[in-house]
Amino acid sequence: MAVSNRRDDTCKEMSPARSSRPPTHTLFLALWPDDTVRCRIREHADRWVFPSGSVRYGPPDWHVTLHFLGRVPAERVPDLAVNIDVPREPFELVLDRPTIWPRGLAVVSASTTPRALKSLHARLGEALLGMEQAVETRPYRPHLTLARRAEAAVMPDPPVPVVWPVSGFVLVVSTGRPDHRYEVLREYR
Repeated sequence: MAVSNRRDDTCKEMSPARSSRPPTHTLFLALWPDDTVRCRIREHADRWVFPSGSVRYGPPDWHVTLHFLGRVPAERVPDLAVNIDVPREPFELVLDRPTIWPRGLAVVSASTTPRALKSLHARLGEALLGMEQAVETRPYRPHLTLARRAEAAVMPDPPVPVVWPVSGFVLVVSTGRPDHRYEVLREYR
């Protein structure tokens, strides 16, 4: 039996299909603590007792999300970065309510949402909608996540409030790396 060197088209070389989709970034807008506020958060977090198996978030991960944007095409990011520069005024956020949320999320939230924070959240939402970017429809609940898989965590009693003077916000990309989850793309001060 003779063997042919001709390639049979029915047995084409298998190679991974290349995606024709444009690159995307997972983005969110957030309040980002400075070093002084990180120290206050650490004071609060160190008073919790977390069970083994819980996954604690560390200082580089601490933030309060304003709007989660999800996957955004990379080519839209520069336009988005310009158009979210909305008017804002400084305010003080007090994170004073430690809570275990469903699915074992250990958070510290604000018992009172400052008027200026509500206004910033609304203005950003309007700017995003104006760019045809979807926004969350649930009521806004400012919070900072300290750990996940923390169903059995013991909250501090009494809690140490985190007093946070806020003068701006940031645009953040999720890196997908466990050692450096987030990277600030732009600051709005």
